[in-house]
Amino acid sequence: MGSVNEMLKDIPIPKMVRIREKFDRTALDDVAAAVRKELDRDEVIARIRPGMTIALTAGSRGVANIALVIRETASFLKEHGAKPFVIPAMGSHGGSTAEGQLAIIREYGVTEDYVGCPVIATMDTVKIGELDDGRPIMINRLAAEADAIISINRIKAHTAFHGKYESGVMKMLTIGLGCQFGAQVCHRQGIMHLGPNVEKFAFGILKNANVILGIGLIENAFDQTAMVRVMTKEQIPVEEPVLLEKAKSLMAKILFPEVDVMVVDYIGKNISGEGMDPNVSGRWIVPNIQGGIDAQRIAVLDITDETLGNVVGLGMADTCSKRVVEKMDRDQTYPNSLTSTVTCLCRIPMYFDTQKLTIQAAIKMAAGVEPEDVTMIRIRDTLSLGEIWISENLVPKARENPLIEIIGEPEEMVFNDDGDLF
Repeated sequence: MGSVNEMLKDIPIPKMVRIREKFDRTALDDVAAAVRKELDRDEVIARIRPGMTIALTAGSRGVANIALVIRETASFLKEHGAKPFVIPAMGSHGGSTAEGQLAIIREYGVTEDYVGCPVIATMDTVKIGELDDGRPIMINRLAAEADAIISINRIKAHTAFHGKYESGVMKMLTIGLGCQFGAQVCHRQGIMHLGPNVEKFAFGILKNANVILGIGLIENAFDQTAMVRVMTKEQIPVEEPVLLEKAKSLMAKILFPEVDVMVVDYIGKNISGEGMDPNVSGRWIVPNIQGGIDAQRIAVLDITDETLGNVVGLGMADTCSKRVVEKMDRDQTYPNSLTSTVTCLCRIPMYFDTQKLTIQAAIKMAAGVEPEDVTMIRIRDTLSLGEIWISENLVPKARENPLIEIIGEPEEMVFNDDGDLF
């Protein structure tokens, strides 16, 4: 890479200024108490019988307080004589293995010692019914064999489609409980049909499986739990669309409509289903959906430890560091595309020896602007937007926005001897 590095070594990197973006900080003071209050309702307690086994879902996203919510739910169920247990419910994630999925939820603190009930996994599925067109409705065998199911998930905007139901309790039923096989059936018609299919299969599962409750979690712009809602089986399809709109109203975003270069420190499945949320990054796999910043070039510097080598979403970047590629685990990454039939997310972009060169390459390839004039934003990840970095030439625009507070002075990016920021 001698000639490539030589081409990039003198590309200037702008001084950066730290800013604070102001979003609604509404959050629950006591999440455990909120869960208990929602569960302790007559219409909820009426669904619980002494001795019944109840499967609780745990997904692959980094949902705030997920272990705590599961622990409080399990404790409440046991107090009413039930026998709860936790199952990983995440489609093809974790390399499509039971061991891989257990490893993911352990990263989130979902262990038997903490949640106070068994945590078990299988990728086996059973058919519980059919859609009107004959497609099989498949769910996790352990969930199917339980006396009841409680679907627990964060409700938020989806990363590949917009609709009445996006990411949430309904999607957890379809994709999460579907394991790899069920998720594959749902995705088989292609990404353009994913939204309607999630809805169809979710209603099929509500009809054919013993789902008794759904627990929807809403987060604010700072990855904090803002709301907990426990819904009966009948309430789930009615209330989730309302909760989705609430969740969208609290979402963080980058308060600049466009930029030449965006630097993303970390991507990962714990951040977003697509590594970096397109509702923020603006990089959508479906061409007819818009939203997020219009960034001409995106540079990715690293992946999170929690993603366990799964680099899904990397293909939406323009450049990345060699570090990212070396951390990639194909057995963790490829099952997503093999299941969803979406290949672009797993592609490897141009990658460079250091993080500095990764940024310089993105700057050099910004069209229509000289390198010394590029506008640039740097974020830790698409969940962490409370404080971000902007290039010095964006400060005048920042001062015009009452939702932006400038909290730093212009600074050079400081790289170590290896050319990395961290």
